[in-house]
Amino acid sequence: MGVLERTSQVLRANINDLLNRAEDPEKMLNQIMRDMEDAIKQGQAQVAEQIAQEKMIQGDLDSAKKNIDEWGKKSELAVSKGRDDLAREALRRQDDYEAQVGIYSIQLDAQKQAVQKLKADLDALQAKYEDARRNKDMLIARAKRAAAQKQISTASAKISTVDYSSELARMERRIKEEEARAAAVAEMQGGAKPDEWSKLQTDDKLDQRLADLKKKMGK
Repeated sequence: MGVLERTSQVLRANINDLLNRAEDPEKMLNQIMRDMEDAIKQGQAQVAEQIAQEKMIQGDLDSAKKNIDEWGKKSELAVSKGRDDLAREALRRQDDYEAQVGIYSIQLDAQKQAVQKLKADLDALQAKYEDARRNKDMLIARAKRAAAQKQISTASAKISTVDYSSELARMERRIKEEEARAAAVAEMQGGAKPDEWSKLQTDDKLDQRLADLKKKMGK
């Protein structure tokens, strides 16, 4: 009975609760099923052993009953032959076997009850195992969905505590500052300013027009 007693917590366990508390639900469920399989194998061996013990007690009981009949016949034979001494011995042996019958009967009843209890525990364990096997994928999926939902809820809670609009505005200001600094550096490192280049081009055009005008006037 030791193995099935040690697995009683598996029989009583709520697999859903175990999965909810497990860090790796799939690994946890696989381990539970392996434990159940081992317990079932050992339980089957123990049930077989206890049934064998029951049969042995039944054999002893049948043998004791047979000896009661045999010694009863011997006592009758001894009386018919006038051998009271042998008749007394036969009756004494018959009493011994009758006492054995009483003992074996009690043992047999207790053994039958033990076997029935073991069978019931084993059937319960097998039913639990079959239920877990049928629902394995569904239980794992439920556990994973719950874990994913928890992660999403946690992330959502973190996001809601941060004002990202102000963060983006602050980042934009920093970028503008960097752009202004880069323009200032370029202005300090460059030669003439863009408007100076435009002025030089304008002066060239005016000089050309002036020369054309003087030529026209014969100057």
